[in-house]
Amino acid sequence: MAQAFVNSNIQSGKVVVFIKPTCPYGRRIQDSGFLSQLPFKQGRLEFVNITANGDTNEIQDYLQQLTGARTVPRVFIGKECIGGCTDLVNMHERGELLTRLKQIGALQ
Repeated sequence: MAQAFVNSNIQSGKVVVFIKPTCPYGRRIQDSGFLSQLPFKQGRLEFVNITANGDTNEIQDYLQQLTGARTVPRVFIGKECIGGCTDLVNMHERGELLTRLKQIGALQ
């Protein structure tokens, strides 16, 4: 169930951020503004609340198996996990984020 849930959300051409609403790092990504200021195509940026269906531990176990880390947020650009909040911010500050988003066709 957890594997199907995670895999169904990860798609090429899309940025998916797995979050818990209570996590300050997930909120930082949602509220920081730099992602929301980018011209994403409709439906190409999604925040997925892993606590919504009651399988939180199983989902985090599968994320660890898939990405090497159990913590959230877990950020996927296309089908590749780039890490968590700090990794996303660092990628943005190095100027690599826009390039990656253009490569997967997520921006207008």
